Amino acid sequence: LTAEKPDERIEPASLTKLMTAYLTFAALRQKTIVLDTPVTVSQKAWKTGGSKMFIRVDTQVPVDDLIKGMIVQSGNDACVALAEAIAGSEESFAQMMNREAKRLGMSGTSFTNSTGLPDPQLYTTARDLATLASALIRDFPEEYKRYYSMKEFRYNNITQPNRNRLLFIDPTVDGVKTGHTEAAGYCLISSALRDKRRLLSVVLGTVSDSARASESQKLLNWGFISYDAVSLFTKDQPVATLRVWKGAQSEVKAGFTTDMSIAVPKGYADKVKSDFVAEPRLIAPIEAGQKLGML
Repeated sequence: LTAEKPDERIEPASLTKLMTAYLTFAALRQKTIVLDTPVTVSQKAWKTGGSKMFIRVDTQVPVDDLIKGMIVQSGNDACVALAEAIAGSEESFAQMMNREAKRLGMSGTSFTNSTGLPDPQLYTTARDLATLASALIRDFPEEYKRYYSMKEFRYNNITQPNRNRLLFIDPTVDGVKTGHTEAAGYCLISSALRDKRRLLSVVLGTVSDSARASESQKLLNWGFISYDAVSLFTKDQPVATLRVWKGAQSEVKAGFTTDMSIAVPKGYADKVKSDFVAEPRLIAPIEAGQKLGML
């Protein structure tokens, strides 16, 4: 809905952990790990600097606790432990991160670690971070709902609050992640769900914890107030019936694989018109998911 310098290269700080979480949730889905898998804490994980969940070297910590430590407490030690559990080493995990970034279309991003600790080759853009956060919420809705709205987590007799202030002041906000280093400033990716409609905000480089929260709140409020969401088509609803050549059947129905809605300025919802242009001359076989035209 709005953007300022969306493709400028920036340091992601702990926003990097969104990709660590994305790959962790993917590993859970693939059964590479399970929530109660005990992970032995390495020297490297234990020694990792910055924010911590305070896991102890050579102890075993369940994956579920490590996820909470990574998301709620922004624990760098938890990230390294998860990276090693999933990929064998943080270096191998960083390669996985870059492959996934490429698959998601994050063309302005390079990962070198699982934590976001400063590195000359660790960088991203606001647009790529929005892409990543959207993918996380879309592809892992249950995991997102379970972890990202947690307001605090207690581990090793230490209770730490979620650094996302909006969770405490706006009941419609249910995530996503804070980040901070000297170079990156105070950053916050936030998301709110109001009347079944979700908006995402990416705010980078502010001067304080309170500034990133207030600026994110302003953006979310502006988006909800200034724009309407218009539902055009539901998943698998036929938009058009097209002629097919050389097939067992002479026609095929075309539609969307997900619910299709668009945002329009407030008051313009009833002015939306659609125009469908089919691909010329469709030859069988036609596969599910194949592009058949432009709406």
